[in-house]
Amino acid sequence: MLRFESYARPETPEEAYELLRSDRLATVVGGMMWLRLADRTVPLGIDLSRCGLDRIEETPDAFVIGAMVTLGQLERHDALTRATAGVLREAVSGIVGTQFRNLATVGGSVYSRMGFSDVICALLALDTEVELVGAGRMPLIPFVERGAGRDVLTHVIVRKHPYRAAFASVRPAATDFSALNAAAGLWRGSWHVAVGARPQKAQALTGGERLPLREGFSPSELDAVLDATSDLAFGSDLRGSEEWRRAVAPELVRRALDAAQAKEA
Repeated sequence: MLRFESYARPETPEEAYELLRSDRLATVVGGMMWLRLADRTVPLGIDLSRCGLDRIEETPDAFVIGAMVTLGQLERHDALTRATAGVLREAVSGIVGTQFRNLATVGGSVYSRMGFSDVICALLALDTEVELVGAGRMPLIPFVERGAGRDVLTHVIVRKHPYRAAFASVRPAATDFSALNAAAGLWRGSWHVAVGARPQKAQALTGGERLPLREGFSPSELDAVLDATSDLAFGSDLRGSEEWRRAVAPELVRRALDAAQAKEA
């Protein structure tokens, strides 16, 4: 059972950050879908529900997603779905069930950088940044790779582009966690491919300073990406073996790319 010795509901993210820094064992509370399963006592629980982080706001060049936005809100936001070629809706619609998605938060999914996260994998295929109180704004990729210490995530920012994007996953059952997932997004003339549930955290494979995959890629360029997919680090757990993941991952990447190519920007 999870127990809190004290519980705070700050009014601003900055207040939450100060509380977090005041006690090295303090814990930020989001939707409480995973944290409540822990068997431990937390000296201080910090509830962000009063910090005004529960909205998706559209600006001329981006969608700004508050950390307390639920996966259900993400799934039902039509403007965001249209702007991202449906990849975020595809990624969250298979997560457990409606009740769960109406409680689990985007901030909890992103900040924890859990290996099975479908949300992170899909966001890595888009032009995504995160905003934190202490560290400020940074691209999602270095945040996923290195984290940001003890900080408070306030927003996830998805930049607008004429995306073509898709998400693919394999699950043991319809409402189970992904045993393996992949996402592909085309923007600024380059494909951005990510692979997750390895079962380590999702990893960006192409785009930026990584392996290039241009919009009109050749068969040999695709083969190079699929070979690199097989070379990723994989592991075994109850949902699949390392050997199975290594064999299936290239085909899953191919499916995500095929599905994204079939969409109109």
